[in-house]
Amino acid sequence: MKKYPSVFVLTLNWNGKQITIDCVESVLKSDYPHFRAVVIDNGSTDGSNSALRRKFGNRITILENKENLGYAQGFNIGLNYGFEKNNADYCLVMNNDTVIDPSAISEMVRVAETDDSIGFVTGKVYYFDNPTVLQTVGIKEDPITWLGNHIGKGEEDRGQYDTMCERYFADDVFTLVRRKLYQETHGYNPLFFLESEETDWQARAKKRGYKIVYTPNAKLWHRVSVTIGKASGLQAYYDAKNPMLVVLLHKSPHFFRRYFWFHLRRDVIRGSLVSLKQGKMATALAKWQGFFACITWGMKNKKVSLRHFV
Repeated sequence: MKKYPSVFVLTLNWNGKQITIDCVESVLKSDYPHFRAVVIDNGSTDGSNSALRRKFGNRITILENKENLGYAQGFNIGLNYGFEKNNADYCLVMNNDTVIDPSAISEMVRVAETDDSIGFVTGKVYYFDNPTVLQTVGIKEDPITWLGNHIGKGEEDRGQYDTMCERYFADDVFTLVRRKLYQETHGYNPLFFLESEETDWQARAKKRGYKIVYTPNAKLWHRVSVTIGKASGLQAYYDAKNPMLVVLLHKSPHFFRRYFWFHLRRDVIRGSLVSLKQGKMATALAKWQGFFACITWGMKNKKVSLRHFV
């Protein structure tokens, strides 16, 4: 009898009762024979946990955090549960505002098992409300921002991305993670409460020789920013702070300097002016707060010098 690697499927919930139920229902329809669905709850107050227990009983595991620990640390709770407490071979990290194809886990494990240097496996992400249109099939490298554009975004899927290949970066809307990689990198950096956490983790993994591989045969449909909102102040704060923080931690002062001035002009100044014109003063303020929060952190932790700016 064939032995199948164990997979713990992790999704993070914060007051997303119905979308999390929909997500878990899709996971439980998976054709892979050896997995466990785990919901990490970040202090929800909408009755999510009781609803999930009524719906699924002991078919799933619920890990309850007493407060909202954020995306990175919330998922770290699940990664620790899967890898350290249950000796999982792989963990699949996936957003709760998603629906996964029944064969996706099988395909991702199949790909990961072909090469020990494959640290992350991802696949096709479609828009939930436009199910044949791609949101992402990977992320390009950019010479200024480092994290570039999503490959395939907004394109009708006509088979143009049907070749398995290595990617520079990938969105962690769904990503299979190898146990050995986790043991060497210890998961997400809790410094990234929200946004850019996957870029930091993937950058650390790549420095150790691990690859990010895309397979066209693993598919998922994503509702996009349901939990925090597409244009919330919280999103604006971390969009201004964390991409800059990733560059500060991983790139040279010369690279950071170019990024810094580009980010200030395009994302902070121009972005806040657009928000003000739309009457979103709190969002505009949040952009500046996030921007200065990164600089303040860098100064306190002696990560920045004059070379980073001039």
